[in-house]
Amino acid sequence: MIDTTFDFRLDAGGRDPDAYSATLRRYHQFLWSKPLPDGRVFELDVTTKGTYLHHRSDAGEFWLSSDSVIQTYTRWGVKPKVLDAFLPAQLARFFAVGYTIGGMMVFPGNQVDRKPTINATRGLLRTVIGDRMDLTLECIRRHYLGEKSPLGETLLRYRDFFALFGDFRGYVDFFLLQDLVSEEGADVAFFAPFDGFASSAIPQDVATYRGFMERSTAFVQARNARMAAWAASGRLGGERSTTQASP
Repeated sequence: MIDTTFDFRLDAGGRDPDAYSATLRRYHQFLWSKPLPDGRVFELDVTTKGTYLHHRSDAGEFWLSSDSVIQTYTRWGVKPKVLDAFLPAQLARFFAVGYTIGGMMVFPGNQVDRKPTINATRGLLRTVIGDRMDLTLECIRRHYLGEKSPLGETLLRYRDFFALFGDFRGYVDFFLLQDLVSEEGADVAFFAPFDGFASSAIPQDVATYRGFMERSTAFVQARNARMAAWAASGRLGGERSTTQASP
């Protein structure tokens, strides 16, 4: 039903896959059109003009956009002397795996009070979040607990969206993020040593970058396998909707 090896850059025409890959959009629609934890179906529509993905029901109205959540820092952030410790082929593979479906997420794409979206804020907080999904998920975990985080104010603007999933476990299960949390599901499994957002999100040395690359890649590969299994059986992360669009 989905090809977890497909690199979404291939059908984006040299442009941003999050906006221009038709395959990525179909995959998002397929994967996330399914029942919410309370049983209501979260059906996503692609026909609303000017909207990437749209949902409207008694659960509310939501406008979603795609975001690549695996940052490699091969184009910015990491010092050249750190990257020089790796073969170009290693870095290219790392970059490519981030453009498979396991490295993609959807977040609310509409601005609230003309303030930055979640996607935008993840990028603006370059040294604190640095577009990293593990750090973003830690902020989301704290949001559900009512705790402060660097993304706290932004996440609160989209509280209705996060309420759809009930709690942190519901959010993780819905978006098939189980491979980014502990076995108990209560804590985030970080890509690099975490000290409560005190240090830079960007790896600063070879050892840290190597671990970051290996853990990021392992997460995407595990999530790809989870997505493929869910697509085949409809039993991982919630039952699939019988009315959802076929990819």
